Order: sequence, then structure tokens, then C-alpha cells
Amino acid sequence: MIKLTGIADEAGAPLDVQIKAHQELGWDSIECRGLEFDGVKGNLHEIPEASFEKVCERLSEANMKISGFGSLIGNWAKKITDDFSITEAEINRAIPRMQKLGTQLIRVMSYAVCKDESGQDSAEQYADERIKRMREIQKRFADAGLTVVHENCMNWGGMSPSYVKRMMDAVPDMKWVFDTGNPVFIDDRDRPGHKQDAWEMYQAVKPNLVHVHVKDGRWLPEKNDAVYTYPGEGEGQTERIVADLVKTGYAGHISIEPHVAVVFHGAGAADDLSPEQKAKEQYDSYLKYGRMLEAILQKYGAVLG
Repeated sequence: MIKLTGIADEAGAPLDVQIKAHQELGWDSIECRGLEFDGVKGNLHEIPEASFEKVCERLSEANMKISGFGSLIGNWAKKITDDFSITEAEINRAIPRMQKLGTQLIRVMSYAVCKDESGQDSAEQYADERIKRMREIQKRFADAGLTVVHENCMNWGGMSPSYVKRMMDAVPDMKWVFDTGNPVFIDDRDRPGHKQDAWEMYQAVKPNLVHVHVKDGRWLPEKNDAVYTYPGEGEGQTERIVADLVKTGYAGHISIEPHVAVVFHGAGAADDLSPEQKAKEQYDSYLKYGRMLEAILQKYGAVLG
């Protein structure tokens, strides 16, 4: 059985908007990355404790669970040369909050790719230090009975299929989340001058796959940027991957991360609208995205829970 959820800050920043969107979609959980509530805005493992308690109360009132933490741990904005104490503090905040919410999964990355002054990949990527840290991150959460999922995103472990294998070989107990849309805009270090192939990356991640993100898009060389689309309309091979997930008995969560109206780390299609128009576009496109993904899953005979 597959359950649908979503990174709901793409429906809107306020927690109440996120809850409303998921209730309209008929989903009982949120994969939480960022939120606004009671005048406070931030990641779920970063907001003050008093605010976190209020968020827990609101979620309970709405019968809405948290399917996963979209954490900041080792993400594309974090440098491997930063002191590990930053990561340790994030871990220490996340674990008790996950336990209080009954949340099993936390998404992490293996720190940003090191770049030189010209913007090219540096020769030194501190691979040993990254692996050392990922082993410690994995151990800390596993000792607490929680599951780390590494994402194929803009980080060392997501640089190509061979880097996925290197990370899996080095940290074999660590699980993975596969994002269908990330390969569209990430360079393939196994094939210089090319973007990644989503199917190839999916096959690389598949042995340790326990969670899925769905976004889609097309790379525009003339703009040196991606444009994001609804599921199945881009180059993320979303429909092919979804069909394979159903065929092979995948039974975890699939989480939408649309990007069509707002991009967490860049410009989105709704950025030029007024605040009111932007909020409506975000919300409406999020609902449309969720319903389109549900239709694709049903097309291939998925049993949805």
C-alpha cells in the first residue's frame, strides 16, 4: 500500500494552510520542512520549544501526522568544512521532536559540493570526512530507533550514480529517498557535460529506497536553469518510475514537492505575482499536483492507503 503525503510548505508557509491543503487532498500526514505558526517561522527542528509545543497541539487537533522531517542536516546550503557541532546540535533537537510526534523518517544530505572560485567542482571534496559524518548521523538516529534517508540532491552523495554507490558502500545501513526531479537539473559527474538521467539514478538508489519525492521538470540550456512541470510532463521520467514502484510492490510514502509555483531554493513561476495571487497559485497548484499524481498511481493499479 502506498500512502501520499507532501512537503506542504509549497502549498503555503502557514501551518493551517498546509493542514487545509492535505485535508482537501484526503491525506493524513505532512512531510514537514518549513512552517509558520503563531508568529514563528522556521524548520520543524529549529523553531523554539514553546512554538514546537503549540505546533504539536495544532497537529493533534487536526488529526494530522508528520510523515517525515525535511531536515537541514547536511543539506545543499551546509559546507563540509563547517564544524560538525552544527550538525550535532541539529540532531539533538530533531530526535526528541521526532519521538514526540511519532515520526520515523528524517531526510538528510551529505553536505554541499565544494566549488572553486570559477564555480567548478573542487578537486578536494573531503570524501572521508563526509563518510565519517554520515556514519555518525546514521548511528545517532538508529540508536534512537529512527530512520535516516539520504536524498539524491545537490550534495556529494547525489553527484552521480557512482557517488550513490560510494555512499551506499560506505554507509550500507543508511536508507535513501529518491527524488524524481532532481536529476533534471543536477550535473552527472559520471558523464561530464550532461545532466543526470532520472531512471539511472533511480536504479542506483533503489536497493536502499524507503521513501520517494515527486517533482518534475525540463532543463533549458538557453537559460541554464530548469522549469518545473506537473508530474509526468517533464524529463524526470516520473510516470515510468511510478509504474515501476507499483510493479515492484513499493509500500512507503510518496511525497509531492511540486516547485511549479514556488522553489524552496530559487525562483518559482509565481514569484512575480502579488502576495495574494502568489498564495492562491501556490495552494491551487499544490492541490492539482497531488490529484495528478494520485491519478497516475491509480492508472498503474496502485493501492492507496
